[in-house]
Amino acid sequence: MTTPTVVGIDLGTTNSLAAFVLNGVPEVVRDASGNALVPSCLSFHPDGTVLVGRAARERALADPTHTIFSVKRLMGRTLADLQPDLPHIPHQLVERDAEAGRKVLRVTIDGREFTPEELSAMILKEVRKRAGNPTKAVITVPAYFDDAQRQATRDAGRIAGLDVLRIINEPTAAALAYGLHTKGTGVVAVYDLGGGTFDCSILQLTDSVFKVLSTNGDTHLGGDDFDRAIMSMAAKEMGIDLTTTKDAWLLQHLRDAAEKTKIALSSSETAEFAIPDFRRTFTRAELDSLLAPFIDRSLEKCRKALRDAELTPADVNEVVLVGGSTRIPFVRRRVAEFFGRTPHTDLNPDEVVALGAAVQADILSSGRRDRLLLDVIPLSLGVETLGGAMDRIIERNTTVPCTGTTRYSTHKDNQTAILVNIYQGEREVVAANKLLGQFKLSGIPPMPAGFPVVLITFRVDANGMLRVSAKEERSGVEAAVEVKAAHGLSQSEVERLVLESVEHAHEDFAARRVIEFRRKGESALDHMTKALAAHGDKLTHEQRSAIDVASAELRVAMSAGDLPTLEQANAAFEKVILPLAELQMNVVTSALLRGKTEGEVLADGV
Repeated sequence: MTTPTVVGIDLGTTNSLAAFVLNGVPEVVRDASGNALVPSCLSFHPDGTVLVGRAARERALADPTHTIFSVKRLMGRTLADLQPDLPHIPHQLVERDAEAGRKVLRVTIDGREFTPEELSAMILKEVRKRAGNPTKAVITVPAYFDDAQRQATRDAGRIAGLDVLRIINEPTAAALAYGLHTKGTGVVAVYDLGGGTFDCSILQLTDSVFKVLSTNGDTHLGGDDFDRAIMSMAAKEMGIDLTTTKDAWLLQHLRDAAEKTKIALSSSETAEFAIPDFRRTFTRAELDSLLAPFIDRSLEKCRKALRDAELTPADVNEVVLVGGSTRIPFVRRRVAEFFGRTPHTDLNPDEVVALGAAVQADILSSGRRDRLLLDVIPLSLGVETLGGAMDRIIERNTTVPCTGTTRYSTHKDNQTAILVNIYQGEREVVAANKLLGQFKLSGIPPMPAGFPVVLITFRVDANGMLRVSAKEERSGVEAAVEVKAAHGLSQSEVERLVLESVEHAHEDFAARRVIEFRRKGESALDHMTKALAAHGDKLTHEQRSAIDVASAELRVAMSAGDLPTLEQANAAFEKVILPLAELQMNVVTSALLRGKTEGEVLADGV
């Protein structure tokens, strides 16, 4: 076999594989027996030996407590994220404190601890070895992987000795591979259902341009869940509670039998579920019933992706199936019914992602520009403003790479630092979104509130990873951070972010308006206090009394937080302080005409 220097790698929940481009044609890497798939499974021996791939999977039944599987579901996650999975995981997971207050998830095997990145790196090393030890790679991730999960994948590649040229989304890679076999234009829906994750991406293909219009997904939905549904049904009939049992041997045998039953039912109407001391026949109809709720969830994600792209199922020209779980007849039937057309199955769903990654790897390494790949970010990015509002700087489904910049200022006199809190999500208030990280811009020269000009810039690279910088224009002081979240988003958080933004749109808008009016009121009262000290003696008794009354009413309204009252109180206050504002403006204008600079006028407290 020709030894490639650069490959595309599909790092999967159940299986992983590599592909490369030879003479313009992508090919998957196969072993001597013709197998392309490397099971994403590891088995640890007491002497320190680690088996990876098929040998590890075969040893799972004999030694389940030393066998690791579905590592991908651990990437960038925390123990809290993984609570629903813990009863089904035979090995121990712990969380350790790391630098800068961060926490790191670790898997404990015989007293040794490994991070998910290290375990994934072992799988990548096996894939890399099979491909002849290339030095560079493009690695795929689910479209809905957040920044922490993408960074964890990149770190795993580096640990495996790979120069990771790009992290690209799995459905986009699949469309890229599919695009090699098509010509012209059209809308393509990629339905990607693998072992642990689901994504739906809507793409516009125009000749050699692959533009993602929208994406939606679930980082906790896939074939593993199907296996657990079968396991749970069998365990219930055996009188076993899977949520409490610690029997690793039983769990592994149930899991193995469930997977075999699921696969058998893809080509047969019945299949035997068999473990020691228990045996029963499953029918395809029973499997369909078990899978229905999961497929309903996936199709709801498709519906949202279409809505974000402002399209309907009728606007889709082609449907592409990706991932081993799409081999299930019930899945194919439901997808066909939803889109109103038969999905393409001409490309192997287990291999198509790696093939697309290989195409992208070839483009990046060779400098070819005959194909252009335009991907998007799945969730909006922004910062917290005074009062807890979410100010979006880059909107979701924006094409990457992308940059967004917004101007801010200080809200207190002589403020010399600004704390920048970075969030991800669709809600109007940051408390309902996900904190990605924070950093401080220090060294701002003391100036009056509102005088500094702070530019905050978000840059999302082609891998979907974020860098945030801040710069005060007048002084040139700047700071930046490569965002590496303390934790990844949990499935439930990701799932509800966009949904809740729609469900709570009205109340979120009202909450944001309250924040804005409170902030406006605080600023106006602060300016009024300074102006009264300098020019209050020039007001009439009636003008001064009106300001006192309006000030008191505004403070009461700010404390109560009722939007209509707050809006009305702000308007009334603005009206009564007009005479004071005019006095102040006259003094400033006079001072400037006498030759004073703007800085001198501000220093005088005018």
